[in-house]
Amino acid sequence: MHELYAHSANALGYWHKLDQHLTEVAAQAKKFADEFNGGHLAEWIGLWHDLGKSNSAFQKYLVACSKGENAQSAPHAIWGAALAYMALKDTGRWQEIALPIAGHHAGLYQPGELSQKIVASLDEHKDLVKTVIETANTLPSLSKCSFPEFTTMEREFFIRMLFSALVDADYLNTENHFNSDISKKRKIFPTMCELQARFKENQNALLNGTKESSSVNRIRHEVYNACIEAAAGSTGIYRLTVPTGGGKTRSSLGFALEHAVNKKMKHIVFAIPYTSIIDQTASEYCKILGYDAVLEHHSLAPVTSDEGQEPEKIALRLATENWEAPIIVTTTIQLFESLFSNKPSRVRKLHNLANSIIIIDEVQALPPEILSPTLDVIKILAAPPYSATIILCTATQPVFEDSHYIDTFAGVVVQDIVPKDMQKNHFSAMRRVSYAYRKAPVRWDVLAEEIKSMPQVLVVLNTRKDALALIDAIGKDDALFHLSTLLCGAHRKMVLRNVRRRLKAGLPVKLISTQVIEAGVDIDFPAVYRSIGPLDRIVQAAGRCNREGKLSGHQKGKVIIFEPSEGRAPKGPYKIGLEKARLLLSDNDAEKLHQPEIHQVYFQRLFADIDPDKKRIQRLREQLDFPEVAKNYKLIEQDTVPVLINSKSVEKRLKQWKEKPSKSTWQRLQPLLVNMFDYEIKRDMGWVEQILLNNKPIDFYRSYGKYDQIKGIVHAFDDPSDLIVSEEGT
Repeated sequence: MHELYAHSANALGYWHKLDQHLTEVAAQAKKFADEFNGGHLAEWIGLWHDLGKSNSAFQKYLVACSKGENAQSAPHAIWGAALAYMALKDTGRWQEIALPIAGHHAGLYQPGELSQKIVASLDEHKDLVKTVIETANTLPSLSKCSFPEFTTMEREFFIRMLFSALVDADYLNTENHFNSDISKKRKIFPTMCELQARFKENQNALLNGTKESSSVNRIRHEVYNACIEAAAGSTGIYRLTVPTGGGKTRSSLGFALEHAVNKKMKHIVFAIPYTSIIDQTASEYCKILGYDAVLEHHSLAPVTSDEGQEPEKIALRLATENWEAPIIVTTTIQLFESLFSNKPSRVRKLHNLANSIIIIDEVQALPPEILSPTLDVIKILAAPPYSATIILCTATQPVFEDSHYIDTFAGVVVQDIVPKDMQKNHFSAMRRVSYAYRKAPVRWDVLAEEIKSMPQVLVVLNTRKDALALIDAIGKDDALFHLSTLLCGAHRKMVLRNVRRRLKAGLPVKLISTQVIEAGVDIDFPAVYRSIGPLDRIVQAAGRCNREGKLSGHQKGKVIIFEPSEGRAPKGPYKIGLEKARLLLSDNDAEKLHQPEIHQVYFQRLFADIDPDKKRIQRLREQLDFPEVAKNYKLIEQDTVPVLINSKSVEKRLKQWKEKPSKSTWQRLQPLLVNMFDYEIKRDMGWVEQILLNNKPIDFYRSYGKYDQIKGIVHAFDDPSDLIVSEEGT
């Protein structure tokens, strides 16, 4: 096999030998999959994944690519899969081997589609079968593999994890060939023990520097101690219920580090539903643990999914993340849509979730209409052989396992980190606001006059259109600020920095925001107005009011729930939640929102009126229909694409990325991106231009329209939801 190659020459002139690539990928994939008892199968998959490159047509294609000549690629992924199909079709277990091999560039197939493709290829290219078998016979022999016994859903997930192990091993080995300097840098991370020591040092400094002995600080200390105590427990599913402002972010990190050290776990993943606080959380953890420990991952560069060997296509594929850092801060969308994806760039990282800790922040924000598959995967991850620990965090906890309407989670054991009696005391002690519900609808112009008269106020609305309407009604005001997904990341950071500065200095500030501010944004207003919405969203908005309990004379902050006469609300579960909240508020004093029990009543009523598997994803998973699962599992219905704002600094950064599409050049573009719904872009291409890479259009756009310093991108659009903000560009 010394004359067969997997990849063309690198910068040093060395070609990548095929036998070396196959054996090294097999060893690496085995190491990854050993974490979930799939190492022997992953080794087999790795050894056979590129057997098709022994085809003479592919070898000629590599030579043409190395000379910069245009050449037709010769498909190679199908042949290792074909060999597995021929060897195992009588056993009924060929899918575990063949699906990952066939899909390692294009994505996981549906088994019926793949078997037809294999049969057609075997009929059309009988001569290639002999070549592939001869090549396979020159490789190290494999011992007889056994296939684990799983339920249908467990098998579907196991195939996905084998696929992840293969793709990551393949990408890493290819990267090592083309850019060994980057490959060497990947392994430099502190250990969990080192991170735990850094955290404890920071925690001690924080406690020593806290002079106040307020009730808020007492509760945060109790929550932290409960987390450290619970961390000694076994792996599994935990619930962390803490009032807004109770120190959940830091305490959950304390639990995770302690638990990781105790159980020798590999990674800690924080999944957050709103991109507006990804930067804030990652920055806080970097200050505590160091910048060498934390990966902030909420966007993917547009990545090609074909088998092309051109340098720019390889560079793009290698730019995707595999979550090998000890601490990952990501979006809920990035986590869960990857868990149901069939694309190599998305699935690559999943094997690193085995034997890791996954913290799902604001868990109540998971879309109700896909709860069945979502909770099923959480349950599978938390059980052997993956043995992950999952922490469900929020101030407004739904009790999924007690619901009669979500059968996939029935009977699952969920351990409370903070004991229930302590939770009640915390919620009672942290009553820092008073709620008032105004049933009479109010016009924007009337609300605007009321807002103008207030020195410091936050208004949270259901949609971006509503936010812009109120901004227009208020008119020019130097104290007026806006926060929504119409602003790029750099702009959002600047707005929050200015707002915090003005609040601290006692200066006038009026912030008009969508829901992006509700989950975890560390900001403290004396008054908050919240448009009627789902009950949990109202409570989250209240968490931005009198957050630190520092109003003079122990005053409570004011949270006004109002009904906008001209407002809109996203359809679907959000609208159902809004109606349930309206009924509960009509029948109860708004002050009952301080009681955790009302949220359990709310969620039970909400779950009763929705279908937790509306898209029938569970049935698709039973059929191993990976493409349809990926197509139907969406945390938001509409696809989004990244759009670069019209800014002076865009040109240089875009040029750098196009010349060298890598993680670092993409990260320089990220702060200047706004994610727009796909249909918004296609409806009016007059203000955007699709970006070309290697003279081919990709799902990435540049805006030439005006970027308003208050409103951000303000082109005409329909606004289905800001429910969970997508940062994915693919």
